[in-house]
Amino acid sequence: MVRYKRLLMKRIFAGCFLLGSLYAGAQQTQKNMKPLFNGKNLNGWHSFLRSKGKNNDPEKVFAIENGLLHISGKEFGYICTDKEYSNFHLVVECKWGLKKYPPRDADTTKRDNGILYFVQLSRDTVWPKSIECQIQEGDVGDFWMVDSATIVVDGIRSVPKDYASSKKKTDAEKPSGEWNRIEVIADKGKLTHIVNGKIVNEGSDPSISKGKIIIQSEGAEIYYRKIEIEALK
Repeated sequence: MVRYKRLLMKRIFAGCFLLGSLYAGAQQTQKNMKPLFNGKNLNGWHSFLRSKGKNNDPEKVFAIENGLLHISGKEFGYICTDKEYSNFHLVVECKWGLKKYPPRDADTTKRDNGILYFVQLSRDTVWPKSIECQIQEGDVGDFWMVDSATIVVDGIRSVPKDYASSKKKTDAEKPSGEWNRIEVIADKGKLTHIVNGKIVNEGSDPSISKGKIIIQSEGAEIYYRKIEIEALK
């Protein structure tokens, strides 16, 4: 009986130590995160709208409201980082608004947005060569490879074409209107998409491995309350 109690206490101690280590690691990761969005303005980004060009947004498709980034979705375009990133851990928190616009305004059309990374931006266009973490109702975490970019999923390289996709392996989305936490980790050729703490998709060996980061406007209203990044060594 005494031996059993000692063994039990050892296991409890080991479990507490492991949880403490994980918590400390998580806290350290949080400390290393740097905001890409400051809640006040779009410093560090430029905007682009398909019909109006660069930094010309008279209808405020991209607006700061009460510390949130409000993307109306009224016109296709994006905000794009000034800096390029290679190995990184990106975290965003976003939720859908109510409004939708043509050509995605039908009741049956899914709300759509996305994070493009490793963006090759020789010129602004919809959409530049990149890899996308899809943010679309029911499909958050899908890979999209844009303008002949490729990755390897399940040992098979995607076919280079204008748009190719690889569906997420599992679903972790919250209902429309609730906040979702979405993470993209690019680490030495390994790509991981995480939704609300669950790995939903993985790829490797991307044909492009450095570039800017884009947050889309694509016909649906969406809010971002957090956009932050950690540079990985």
